[in-house]
This record gives sequence, structure tokens and C-alpha cells, in this order.
Amino acid sequence: MLRRKFMSFWGSMATLWVMATNTVWAANPFCTSGGSIGVDTALGCVPVEIKAFVTWLLPKLFGIVGGISFLLMVYGFILMTTSQGDPKAVQGAKETITSAISGLLLSIFSLFILRLIMVDILHIPGIN
Repeated sequence: MLRRKFMSFWGSMATLWVMATNTVWAANPFCTSGGSIGVDTALGCVPVEIKAFVTWLLPKLFGIVGGISFLLMVYGFILMTTSQGDPKAVQGAKETITSAISGLLLSIFSLFILRLIMVDILHIPGIN
């Protein structure tokens, strides 16, 4: 019993020594993305300046919106095919498909409307 504890202790110490000599304990969390400073995360280099962050975030946000919209359309089509002619189920499936398409169109046109208001009407500097 004592020998097992002794071997376990020295095995743990050897493991800690190998980890201490081969591991980098303090890595640099900062990176550069498109000329601006960012933080290195699992999602990539996330910019810390607001303009660069919005430029980084918008394509990802619209990708998520498009994916959710696509999944809702597929769900509506599955509801449509499994309705077996029930008028309430068909109506619910049509509403799901219509809601998914209108949500996708709203997200696409919201970017156009924001650009129209911010760039063309208000002439906010720094936004292209």
C-alpha cells in the first residue's frame, strides 16, 4: 500500500515536470485582423475596435439568420408533406414557410435600409 502511494507520488511529480518543461504557460492572446488589433478566440481573430467588429460580425450574423431561415423552411415543408390533407396542419405549415421567407427578406432588406439611412441620408463618416 505504501509502495503504491510512493510510486503514484513520483509518477505525478514526473508528469508535472514534463508538463512544466514542455508547456508554454503564457501565450499572446492578441492578434491582428485586417490591420486592426483583435483577440484570438475559437471563432478566430475578433477585432476590438467597433468598426472592425461590426464588419466582422455582420457576415456571421446574416449566415446564422440564413441558416435558421433555411431550417424553418425545411420544417414547414416537412409539416406540409406529413399533414395528410388536414386543413389546419396545411395552414400551419404555410404560415411557417411564409414566416421563414419573410424573416429572411426582412434581414436582407434591413442591411439595405441601414446603409441607406446611415450613408446616404445622415452622411455618417467612416461607414462605407
